[in-house]
Amino acid sequence: MSEVLFYHLERQTLEQALPLLLEATLKRGWKAVVQAGSEERMQALDSHLWTFKDEAFLPHAAKGDARFTETAASQPVWLTHEDETPNEANVLFLVDGAERDAIDGFERTVFMFDGRDDDNVARARARWAALQDAGHELTYWQQSAEGKWEQKA
Repeated sequence: MSEVLFYHLERQTLEQALPLLLEATLKRGWKAVVQAGSEERMQALDSHLWTFKDEAFLPHAAKGDARFTETAASQPVWLTHEDETPNEANVLFLVDGAERDAIDGFERTVFMFDGRDDDNVARARARWAALQDAGHELTYWQQSAEGKWEQKA
């Protein structure tokens, strides 16, 4: 079963938190797939990941970018808005309300949700309950006042 982590975004936006978690994923030698809730959001994240740091970029490719169609399987990070994993990722990031029924093929699944949006919080609570009932190992992470992620449950 996939280890499931819930990241409750309150102090940072998705654009601030996601690149750092992706960097940590790549440092472990893992591949990631990021599934966004819409094609527009996926494209915005694609643009952001190329420029989020002045001194570096995060290697990735996005669904629909013809330059990477032939090399999707070798991409360290794959962005999509659909239920797909062409790069055989170890980690699945579900962001902006994206949903996927089958998560057991991943070592880790990360749900990132905006704590300032009541609908996102309600969806996260419902997912938590369903995954807990299914027997997954769940952890809940929230940022401290200093900006460090702390495990709360």
